[in-house]
Amino acid sequence: MNIRNVTTEDLRCMGDKEGLVLLGCGGEPKEWVDGINQMLTEAGILLDGTEFQEVSVFEHDGLACILYPFEDVKLDMGKFAIWRLQTHETFGGTWLSDYVPNRLGGFRKESVEKPDCALIGENGNIFNLAGIAAQTLREHGLKAQAEEMKGRICSSGSYDEALCILGEYVNITSVDGQEFVDTEREKETECKEPEKEGRGR
Repeated sequence: MNIRNVTTEDLRCMGDKEGLVLLGCGGEPKEWVDGINQMLTEAGILLDGTEFQEVSVFEHDGLACILYPFEDVKLDMGKFAIWRLQTHETFGGTWLSDYVPNRLGGFRKESVEKPDCALIGENGNIFNLAGIAAQTLREHGLKAQAEEMKGRICSSGSYDEALCILGEYVNITSVDGQEFVDTEREKETECKEPEKEGRGR
């Protein structure tokens, strides 16, 4: 069994996939997976001895959630749809194709580009930088990404990690539009400069 941690932004990149999302899955994820596998097998929904072996765990709106992807399992979808409705009050189950558009702002298109954000030369305090980046994302209609980014930065373990998260959502530039990094060496240097500035204030 493979249980991996993902972010809601990862889910927004799964437009070509389908699965069941269960909400409020506190406790040990393996126990949830084993329990759901048993329930669906006994209900005649999981067929030919197949079980969910690859699942993803994520958090959203303060809830621990589990995604059960439909890859590599055989399902009686008619029975599954009825089961989901019957157990909705207990598990809050919804299809991935409904969850992402209704809760996360929709699936990301591969062609979506990160907006430029002039951070070089700003106060290097990470919360200041995150605020500027979040505003840039909102101005480009990317409100969900802005909230996702801020949450990841707040739970990051270091200043450098937080900077790298920023770079996942925006193209870090200077006021004149120059790219933040051209090489790995420049990236390492640039990541350290704001740290000194932010800690000195």
